[in-house]
Amino acid sequence: MRRALTAAEMRAVDAASAEHGMPASVLMENAGQALAKAALELAGPQGRFLVLCGMGNNGGDGLVAARALQALGKLVHVELMGLAEALEGEPARNGKALKASGVSVGRIGEDVPVGPGDVVIDALLGTGLSRAPEGKYADAIGRISVWRASGAKVVSADLPSGLQSDTGAAQAPCVAADATLAFGFLKVGQAIEPGASRCGRIEIVDIGIPRAAHSALQEPAVYLLEESDVRGRIPERRADAHKGTFGHVLVIAGSWGKTGAAALAGMAALRGGAGLVTVATRPEALVPVMQHAPELMGVELINDGPLGPADLNALLDAADEKTAVVFGPGIPRGDETGRLLGAFLEELEIPCVLDADGLNALEGQLELLKKAKGDLLLTPHPGEMARLLKLQNSDVQRDRIGVVRRLAQETQVVVALKGARTAIAREDGTVFLNPTGNPGMASGGTGDVLAGLCGALFAQGLSSEDAAVTGCFAHGLAGDLAVKRRGQAGLMASDLLDGLGEVWVRWDR
Repeated sequence: MRRALTAAEMRAVDAASAEHGMPASVLMENAGQALAKAALELAGPQGRFLVLCGMGNNGGDGLVAARALQALGKLVHVELMGLAEALEGEPARNGKALKASGVSVGRIGEDVPVGPGDVVIDALLGTGLSRAPEGKYADAIGRISVWRASGAKVVSADLPSGLQSDTGAAQAPCVAADATLAFGFLKVGQAIEPGASRCGRIEIVDIGIPRAAHSALQEPAVYLLEESDVRGRIPERRADAHKGTFGHVLVIAGSWGKTGAAALAGMAALRGGAGLVTVATRPEALVPVMQHAPELMGVELINDGPLGPADLNALLDAADEKTAVVFGPGIPRGDETGRLLGAFLEELEIPCVLDADGLNALEGQLELLKKAKGDLLLTPHPGEMARLLKLQNSDVQRDRIGVVRRLAQETQVVVALKGARTAIAREDGTVFLNPTGNPGMASGGTGDVLAGLCGALFAQGLSSEDAAVTGCFAHGLAGDLAVKRRGQAGLMASDLLDGLGEVWVRWDR
């Protein structure tokens, strides 16, 4: 996995680099040379290079790149967002070096025709951005957009200008790059959406930061998952295994009109590797649920209406001798469902996935989670997360990492905030970002599949963290494999079940 840094963490690493004998001049030179190399790889045979530089270190990187390209005999146009005399530190030194090389600095106007084969180097704004670009910077970003629309390629230095380093929010305006060079470390804003999409291809470049400078990094951290991080967490299947080896999942889900939620969660638990799966639901829903797959078993919850305290004994009986529980997809929820859930968790000694209306039942009652005896995993979508923390959906989406970290630390429970780049937070605040998945998965039922899959992983002995990390990655990868057959518009939640089968083939040891 790759650690993703905030702007403050990157500043601390830069300072520590200087303390350990690596001068800023060397870091800037290495960054600028890498920019020039990346630009050359994107350029056509007769391509021109348009370098737009801000007044800070990001601009200094661009000035180095322009000098390197000039030395190779390339046609280079450079624009600086202020007076060269106003540059300070290393950018000032590199501005003088560029002038000595014979490159003139001026506004890149409409008299410079830009099109296919040309490359724009965006070195305007870096990790320090705190507000939307204005004035000359906004104008320059607008021209970059026009040039890209005309066929030029764009490579950004460290971050596309206008992108917030810590949240991934794209300000208005914001550069959309074809490639972004992350200097030293991945940045948090590059690892989450919409920032990840704005960056294009991301290349993490070693610019010479000494290993000793990494000691400046503090916990908790943010990591971007890679496939190698998760595939080994799936337990190996021994030749002498039997169905009991892989656990028995109880799925408490479904109601009349929402039988599909229970069926999808149950079938995902089967496809996720559980040896046995039982669905507990109201009598009128049980037969439709079980008709989806002959491998599913069922238990009737005899009472009528929403789940409540009267169902406690039936649920405890159903959970007896089970290995894991999934609670929530499509359940009939009422005012007393939260009380039931608290009492159930107080008695339940096996791990449990809380999803959908199981989470909504906790609204205003998060203290119920403290009663749980077994491990828990919460899998909210943004709307459910907003209800749990009394926020607006926009608040959740604006700071997905901060919000998921807050809930995990407040409740001391592992939480997976679903959505593009699902964010999984550990109790200590460490966050893992999942890169798999696609917009085709934005349809009803895909969350039910994730809940059932995580329940199966729980049943096979994985911890909350491992079940969440592996389940989210495999779930998204199943969608990525399925979309190759179905397309994004035609993807349904049930398609992920076949996709999971392909994941297990891919990960077979």
